[in-house]
Amino acid sequence: MNKYESYDVLIIGCGGAGLSLALKLADHVSVVVLSKVSLVSGSTYYAQGGISAVLDQSDSVESHVKDTLNAGAGLCDEEIVRLTVEAGRKSIEWLCKQGVAFTQEMSQTGEQKLHLNREGGHSHRRVVHVTDATGKAISVSLIERAQEHPNITLLEHHNVIDLINAKKLGASEAEILGAYVLNTEIQQVQPIAAKCVVLATGGASKVYLYSSNPHISTGDGIALAWRAGCSVRNMEFMQFHPTCLYHPNGRSFLISEALRGEGGKLILPNGKTFMHNYDARGDLAPRDIVARAIDNEMKTNGIDCVYLDVSHKTSEFIQQHFPTIYQQCLSLNIDITQQAIPVVPAAHYTCGGVVTDSYARTDIARLYAIGEVASTGLHGANRMASNSLLECLVFAERASQAILAELKTLSTPNLQLPAWDESQVIDSDEEVVVSHNWDELRRFMWDYVGIVRTNKRLSRALRRIELLKDEINEYYGHFRVTSDLLELRNLLIVAELIVRCAQQRKESRGLHYTQDFPKLDESQAPQDSLLKP
Repeated sequence: MNKYESYDVLIIGCGGAGLSLALKLADHVSVVVLSKVSLVSGSTYYAQGGISAVLDQSDSVESHVKDTLNAGAGLCDEEIVRLTVEAGRKSIEWLCKQGVAFTQEMSQTGEQKLHLNREGGHSHRRVVHVTDATGKAISVSLIERAQEHPNITLLEHHNVIDLINAKKLGASEAEILGAYVLNTEIQQVQPIAAKCVVLATGGASKVYLYSSNPHISTGDGIALAWRAGCSVRNMEFMQFHPTCLYHPNGRSFLISEALRGEGGKLILPNGKTFMHNYDARGDLAPRDIVARAIDNEMKTNGIDCVYLDVSHKTSEFIQQHFPTIYQQCLSLNIDITQQAIPVVPAAHYTCGGVVTDSYARTDIARLYAIGEVASTGLHGANRMASNSLLECLVFAERASQAILAELKTLSTPNLQLPAWDESQVIDSDEEVVVSHNWDELRRFMWDYVGIVRTNKRLSRALRRIELLKDEINEYYGHFRVTSDLLELRNLLIVAELIVRCAQQRKESRGLHYTQDFPKLDESQAPQDSLLKP
């Protein structure tokens, strides 16, 4: 790099949202996409289920909207839900043009058509997929297209430290000019300038001890936006996927909801089913209900896990529809054609995030947010299965429209980005502080701010977060930055935001369940938990 590189658009994050946006912009402007680790390290690559879209004649936009609103427990923005659902078919068609080969089946008339799965909360089959490795297929196709495009620069192993705000450089108004970025391969920090910056960093599930997400899901974009002055909302709604493989060597492997969509049954160790005791929809109830049911059965019966049984299906069907899950379980000596799969809930998706409008604009000029990092109003109090990749695609398209329009009128700020100052810091001789605090945070968040909460547990968690923040802020001020330090610094902010939002909500709604207020309170008008810096 020179003193600093400059681009029209800086996209932080290389998952489905970030790469889709890059490809939609690159014919018109220069784009740089940052990946914290490798290009295939994000959550999109590991997504199994698929993308929800209305494609079957028996289905309708109204039905998809209704299902999404029901799952969101009164907090979805119906206008956002509708515009997202209406763009479903177009989004799938765009992915097909990028080379994604979705699973197909033979129609009754002898023609090939997209095979559609059904998942929890959906009243119809509407989940387009590539067997059970949809995210991998999407990631590989988008990466290949991005690598081929002359206007897209892909930078792996680049971790953003902070956004650069013009107001902190003496300007009268807040606007984002770029970011300070740590190149983790050479351990050097450089500023990158951009006319527009987009957060596409994914969620924050690694704030919990058990998560289905890759290890880099540390809430970086939410923390970056919060420090820059953006509002966040609904952070109490952390979705726990009901079925994560319970095995000492496969703890973070997700077992797709599509297994239950194809008739898989949740059972206790004695073989008895239990979901009918919790919801009329049984095994196809929304994720929050299923996760709490499993959690309750584990605590009531003193068991380490429950089981998901799909062995009544033929071996051919299982291997054809779920080859990735079949092979992963088989590598751990679990033959799912003959045996039930041991499963437990695990943190999976951040339903709240950085507040955006319908074109992905945040509170601060030149800063956008798309994908899991953003709170668009689509998910409300609980995300419905397979709406997340749809949101990535729809809001990548809408952000591209807004950014291209803005760039036509945007002037370049007459401000020089100062170099990163390391003159007052040294290399750390106390890395144990980071590793110890990281472990402590994730454990007490799991125990106190997990699937079931209380006022007392939330207060305990907040006190510990405040102590850890003091330690890490002091550490940050004395030592050179590392990826582990940056992630822990971000996770502590995210943890505080989760707790503070949870303390605002004096009821149980969607993914937030508290024993102090166990009922949904209809006397309170449904409202977001909003936090401003």
